[in-house]
Amino acid sequence: MKKTLILFVMLIIVIIVVSLIYKDQIFKIQNKEKQIIMNKNLQNLVGKKIAIIIAFRDFRDEEYFIPKEVLEKSGAEITTVSAEKGIAVGLQGGEANVEIDFSELKVSDFDAIVFVGGPGASKYLDNETSYKIAEDAVFQGKVLAAICISPTILAKAGVLSGKKATVWSSPLDKSAIKILKENGAIYQKEKVVVDGRIITADGPLSAKEFGEAVVSLLQ
Repeated sequence: MKKTLILFVMLIIVIIVVSLIYKDQIFKIQNKEKQIIMNKNLQNLVGKKIAIIIAFRDFRDEEYFIPKEVLEKSGAEITTVSAEKGIAVGLQGGEANVEIDFSELKVSDFDAIVFVGGPGASKYLDNETSYKIAEDAVFQGKVLAAICISPTILAKAGVLSGKKATVWSSPLDKSAIKILKENGAIYQKEKVVVDGRIITADGPLSAKEFGEAVVSLLQ
């Protein structure tokens, strides 16, 4: 009886061990397959060129650095654009190397144009130069993206008329939403909104999702 019980227990142990080994192997295979898919996805923008437009002073750091990292990991080539060349400084002190200024920017050279927000965007980017860039991007069928306060630039350029879009706001300041609505946009209280080839996002906490939305549209 004892011998039978011992054999039975050993059999159970063997079954459990074999089951665990099998599950471990399946887990490793699945992880390997996922990694292969991820590696492919990380390079799906090779050959794509993206211009990221920032204010030379007081751009919102997260809205530049986080989407830039997402896009670069996807294989895209990033060019940083501003009113002048040199080292632009963000609201939180981050530094960005501006490679070309507005006079050198040719929308036709890029697959996507991205406007970054921050207080500097309202002060230095809300102008006819930016409006023309946005208009050209839409006319040429480029992906056009703006985050935080920058969707107001697209609205004033007239490219959000009839389009769903979001923008930064706070309980005490809804002025940006008003600008969107006054210029014909269909405001959505969402983190990120995609309508056609236009992407808008509401602020720094949405920066990663914003970058991923650009990647998705460019695939």
